[in-house]
Amino acid sequence: MASPLPARNPSLPSYLPVYTPGCKSCKKTTDSELWLAPLPVYIVTQASTLPCSFLDPDPELPLVVGFDCEGVDLARYGRLCIMQLAFENAVYLVDAVEGGDALMQACKPALESSYVTKVIHDCKRDAEALYFQYGIKLSNVFDTQIAYSLIEEQEGKRWSHDDHISFVDLLADERYCGVVYEEKEEVRSLLRKDPEFWAHRPLTEMMKRVAADDVRFLLRIHSNMVQRLEEQSKWMLGVRGSLYCRCFCIVNEGVSDWPAIPRLPDELINEEAKPEEEILAVVDVPNGKMGRIIGRKGVSILSIKKSCRANIFIGGAKGPPDKVFVIGALKEVRKAEALLRGRML
Repeated sequence: MASPLPARNPSLPSYLPVYTPGCKSCKKTTDSELWLAPLPVYIVTQASTLPCSFLDPDPELPLVVGFDCEGVDLARYGRLCIMQLAFENAVYLVDAVEGGDALMQACKPALESSYVTKVIHDCKRDAEALYFQYGIKLSNVFDTQIAYSLIEEQEGKRWSHDDHISFVDLLADERYCGVVYEEKEEVRSLLRKDPEFWAHRPLTEMMKRVAADDVRFLLRIHSNMVQRLEEQSKWMLGVRGSLYCRCFCIVNEGVSDWPAIPRLPDELINEEAKPEEEILAVVDVPNGKMGRIIGRKGVSILSIKKSCRANIFIGGAKGPPDKVFVIGALKEVRKAEALLRGRML
């Protein structure tokens, strides 16, 4: 067993646990706990700063990276400012403000590659921003929010329409990470006061630290989740991740040019309880009808969500304001579509 770490250096992030030599109440660190140690953080304004293994995906050397984006009203009409990439030995903050389109296009092959797994918590808006601002079709994601729900269902928890765990709560879950992320609320407060927070340059030490902290634990969470996921759940995670990535990216011509949805593995085809096909459907809402779907204080949309086992998302203020997106098993999606159209009558 490794020696206990010294007491906290005041310059280190506040979430790191304090280890005091000789203190019986303190946990002793083991090799498996070294992931808590801070990683070097690199600001990227030119593609040459990024690892070659990321820029040039290799089918013989599949890669797993922690992934997130920060911006101003991050969606199709907002502005993507930073893209965070976490590797085993470092975190890279891709500065889209300083690096511009040339830098983001250099990252496009990896973000669209099936050889690079992007571990992210809730991919919908990030994928939307990448698609509409840079023409990047984010794919092959391991969405930890989706994975959490699948594991919960595996372990007997009943499906719930609002079972979408926050990133802070996931980090705190001892099964996957066990880190208390108190600084996140401080950043949310700053964002409310200054919506342009992530667009300011140069990046402050706090901005660098928070951006890095949003991804540096994702590889740890991914490792712990993979061990718990059954084969069917892994396939469903791939399917839902693909559907969630393209959810807010649908335009009039659809998403026919996106990567194919993962096919059902042969070993699952032969099972008696063959999993149901999952699809993405879009309900167009005529002008002035969205209020009927949502209802007073959200009562109508909540009733619809409770009536069918499907995930229902509304573009809202970030857009698109005239569409409702439904993801789930074919039968449940059709039921949701009927209920939504019924509200518009």
